[in-house]
Amino acid sequence: MGFGCNACGVIGCRIIESPRERLIAILTNNFVPCNGRFPTLIAIITMFFVASFSFGSGAAACLLLTLVILLGISMTLLMSRILSKTILKGMPSSFILELPPYRRPKIGSVIVRSILDRTVFVLGRAIIVAAPCGLLIWGLANIDCHGASLLSYCTDFCDPLGRLLGIDGVILMAFVLGFPANEIVIPIILMTYMAQGSLTDYDSLQQLQGILLENGWTWQTALSTMILCLFHFPCGTTCLTIKKETGSWKWTGAAFLLPTLVGALLCLLLNLVCTLFFSL
Repeated sequence: MGFGCNACGVIGCRIIESPRERLIAILTNNFVPCNGRFPTLIAIITMFFVASFSFGSGAAACLLLTLVILLGISMTLLMSRILSKTILKGMPSSFILELPPYRRPKIGSVIVRSILDRTVFVLGRAIIVAAPCGLLIWGLANIDCHGASLLSYCTDFCDPLGRLLGIDGVILMAFVLGFPANEIVIPIILMTYMAQGSLTDYDSLQQLQGILLENGWTWQTALSTMILCLFHFPCGTTCLTIKKETGSWKWTGAAFLLPTLVGALLCLLLNLVCTLFFSL
């Protein structure tokens, strides 16, 4: 379920009876890309890795996206294994899903309960996070100090760490401000590069590619951004859901840090390898 929404994936872990294994599933759910991360991944793959293909670009993009998804699944299994052998040790249990007795479905009841228990439940938490974060993004982009926006000061502050990870301060800040929803990472990047005061979308991939190339993007920048897109902290809605399901800020923090540290480590290693290779 995490491929659709990580918050719904966390809720889906309720069917696991073992508290230890349910917690492992919750902590590793964010390693698979949710629906909000697919547009960013597809756009970067199309612009930087298959754009030069004269034919078969669609098949190549599908293959690369599949490899990215498999990487996320593999990391989910690997981290689950590590957690079960370290801080969440215990005997594995069998998973039994008992089928309830068949009853004639009541369409009205199903629709009402699904709307109340799923849609409104998740959207309510999204609004709680999105409203203050949206105000913060607007303020950073529109409040000037000594001739520059607060957002530009933030990106300059993040730039040294971003360079260490193979990206820049704008990309790093976009992921930080993208905490309410993964879908707004690219619009925040465009808003910052173009020095505009509101979130900016792109009309075509060619236009987006041109803006990114003008601001120093390379294949390494694109690859590092894809890694961070795949492995970074859960969105705000998912974090609230984890807190609700676990009842603990400690495990919510663990779910926040685990994929973030993995993504940062992979980007750091990629940047070191590329620096050593090109310096030879």
